[in-house]
This record gives sequence, C-alpha cells and structure tokens, in this order.
Amino acid sequence: MRSLYNGIVLSEDWPPRRTREDLLAFEPMRVPYLENPPELIPIDLGRQLFVDDFLIENTTLRRTFHRPQYWAGNPILKPEKRWEFTSRRPTAMAFSDGIFYDAEEGIFRMWYRAGNTTCIAISEDGMHWERPELDFMPGTNIICLSGSRDSSTVWPDPDCEGADARYKMFVFHRDPWRASVYLSPDGLKWDFKAWTGTTGDRSTMFYNPFRKVWVYSIRDHIRGSGRSSYPENPLRRSRRYREHSDFVAGAAWRDGEPTWWIGADRLDGHHELAPDIQPELYNLDAVAYESIMLGLFSIWRYQPADRPKINEVLFGFSRDGFHWDRPCREAMMGISDGKTNWNWGNVQSAGGCCLVVGDQLYFYVSGRNYGEGETRLETMSMGLAMMRRDGFAAMEADSDTGELTTRPVRFDGKFLFVNAVVDVGELRVQVLDKSGKIIAPFTFENCTPLREDGTCQAVSWGRATDLSAISNREVRFQFRLSNGSLYAFWVTSDRLGSSGGYLGGGAPGASGFRDLPR
Repeated sequence: MRSLYNGIVLSEDWPPRRTREDLLAFEPMRVPYLENPPELIPIDLGRQLFVDDFLIENTTLRRTFHRPQYWAGNPILKPEKRWEFTSRRPTAMAFSDGIFYDAEEGIFRMWYRAGNTTCIAISEDGMHWERPELDFMPGTNIICLSGSRDSSTVWPDPDCEGADARYKMFVFHRDPWRASVYLSPDGLKWDFKAWTGTTGDRSTMFYNPFRKVWVYSIRDHIRGSGRSSYPENPLRRSRRYREHSDFVAGAAWRDGEPTWWIGADRLDGHHELAPDIQPELYNLDAVAYESIMLGLFSIWRYQPADRPKINEVLFGFSRDGFHWDRPCREAMMGISDGKTNWNWGNVQSAGGCCLVVGDQLYFYVSGRNYGEGETRLETMSMGLAMMRRDGFAAMEADSDTGELTTRPVRFDGKFLFVNAVVDVGELRVQVLDKSGKIIAPFTFENCTPLREDGTCQAVSWGRATDLSAISNREVRFQFRLSNGSLYAFWVTSDRLGSSGGYLGGGAPGASGFRDLPR
C-alpha cells in the first residue's frame, strides 16, 4: 500500500473500482480518509485548510463557506474578432482549455475556444486581456485548428524533463467521438501524438502533482437504453476516471476501461422550475491547491426552452485525488437573471481552476447569453471571480470564545503561520503533546495574541519564535478564537511563510506552481 504526503494510505486496488449502480444510487460519495483519518497527519506540504474535518479532532467553532465575487468589469473576454464569429454562436471562452500564469514570461496566458479553433490571449494583470498576433495563421491569435472541437484542456507540465513536451493538450472532437492529445515546447506550436479511446463530449484532463499522474476526467452517461428525454429517461451525465504517469500512453484506453467515478447526487437539489429533473455532473475540472485537490463541479440543473443551460460551478475537495467531499452545495460561480448579462446561463469552469494573485484567488469561468438585438445569438464569453486566499471555508467565532484542537500532527518546519481575520477579535495558539498535556512555553498565556486581518501571520510565544524544539514530534495544535475567522495554518522552515504548497494555475511573483522561498 502507498502512503501519501498527508498520511492517507491508498488501497491496493487503485484507482478504486466504482460501478454504474454506485452512481445511479444518487448518494454522496463516501470518503474513506474522513471516515478513518490517519492516526498521525504529516503537515509539511502546504497550507492546511479547514474545508473538512480531516484535521479537526474537536471544536466549538463553526465552519462557514465563502463564495467568490464576480469582478465588476466582466466580461474579461468576449467575441470581437472575425474568427470568433465563424460558428452559429459567437465564441470567445475557455471551455476548460486553460488559464495559467507563466512565471518565465511574467504574464497570464489563456487558451480559449473561438468557433472550432483554439486561440491564446495574454494579460499582465489577469483582468485585461489582449490577443497576440501569431504566425500559425498570420494576423490571428489562433494556435490550433479543429473541425469539430468541443471542450479542450491545456496544461503546463511542472515536472517535464524534456523541452519539447512542456505543455500538454487534450481536445475532444465530435466527429470521431474521441479526443486527440498533443505536446508542445511553448504552448503555441503543437505536435499531434495520439487519439484517445472513446470518450464523451465535455471531457477534460488535469495533472495531480501530489502523485505525479495525469488524470482524464471522462464524461459518460448512466441512463438506460433508448432516446433520452426529461424527466422520463435522462442522460445522467457523470464521470469516469483514468490516471497514468505518461500523458500520451495514458490516452490509449479501451472502451469501458476507465472506472466509473462520480456524478451529481441527492444533495445537489432540484431547480425550483424543474422539480422533477435530477441534477447532473456536466463537468469536473481540478487542480492542486496548497495541500488539497480543488475540484470545480459544473452542475447542470435543467435546459429551459428560452435560455442557455442552467449550469453553475460548485466546489469539491479531495485529499487523495479520487474521493471528493462536497460539504457545501451552494453555487460558487452562478448564473444571473439578466438575459444580456455575460453569465445569464451555462456557467462553467476553466482549466487551471484558480490562480493566486496577492492575497486573492482568481477564478475564471465561461458564461453565455443571448446578446442584444433581434438575432438573439447565444454568445459565449469569459468572466472573473475573486476570493480571499484560502477563503473556501473558515472556522469562526463571535464574541463567545471558541476553540479548535487538531488531530495529532507532525512537521519538520519551525515557524507557525495562520491565515486569519481577527482585526476586531483575537487568536491565540498553544501546543499539546501526545497525551494532551500542554507543552511549555507554547501556551495560550505565552502566545502573542494576533489581532489583525492577514493571510500570512506569524505566531510566536514571547521569546520562543519557532517550533524547532518540538519538530518531528507528535503534537496537537489548539486554537482559541474570538470575534474572528481562521482559514488555514501551516508550519514551514521559511521565516517569511512560504508553505511549499501548490498554487493552482500559478501566481505572480512565484517561480513556478509551488509556494517556495524567494
């Protein structure tokens, strides 16, 4: 059996084999590492988030989930060029595709769909985007032609050893009902490598750096035979799972070989205008963020007759890359009510999922509307939503002081940091040994109280400014909080607070896709 960085032990039969019947049960996915957490949790990699109870032994704090807020300047990209109007639906959107920060060039890069072609846009700030003129098709920003492309995914390979394969691309085509895979040295010039096995439209892929495997998120339907109809015989869009350490070799799956993975379930709820229609999992994109895999679940509610699909993006979290905990079923990036708003319908995630920009996370999603004028063409554009760094969930307290005690943890680092809002409250931390006894001098009384709002605040205990005396020991952290919110904690060897964790689609100021000392 294989142990992960966080103490989770993978089963011998990996990936786990799920069945069509598992998904048809319409029950939330069971998460083994939450049912039976490790006895000792290593916390050396990344910020430790409170999105679930994995790290929590007991607490009197309450967990609150937070949603990103749309930027007032949306849409950040909309159809403007002639080649973005070549299909019956004007299109300038990342249909997964990919949005990443290029640390070498110092720019944001967005691969996106324009009609049946793939294009690239660039930005200095992640909000204002330009279309560079490239030589693949002179005078345009087109990088790849495809006669029948649907969704696509581009991914920079952080562990690539060969210069010619630094970027990977996966493109689904409707004509053969398969995807093609490509390699590239720069994300602009692409070399076709192989066709995948049979797959569904809106299939995608991502990289899991914790295990160094490429994961294919493959759409399939779990409906019965016969023509689909709602609510009598729904498609029940769901996902199959395929992983491989070699991107190209992993694409050669046989029909039915990828295991059933996950779908929507009863907790997703029904839309008020379609109470007889069960929600479906339209797409699942994912990325490594700090110490977890962050999943963006595009949940389909129903198809109205007079507007684009009711799709909205929800969060999910995984600590082993396969099992997903989805504790909050509210739309995180949702639709709006105005038919000319860029996100009137069909809001879906982009590859790369989120980027770390200063103290914020940037999320990019596509949306659709019917535009203006009499033609009412369905127009596809891109929007930006922002949220506090680590802001998915916070453990909170009002005026009544609350406490949180972690499960037994172990670390190699020396410096404890927190992401917390306590500008009108207070946070103190103490450390307990294996038996639950307080370890001096790391007590509540000695702890210098934190009374600020900051995403990277150092914790100290008088003259004891680091935890080197108790590194590599089994300990518990105990947090005492009043009038505040605690988002994350971590222990690091870096006095400035870099966590060593993953940064989603990248971060300005970082040298790559991890938060390393600068």
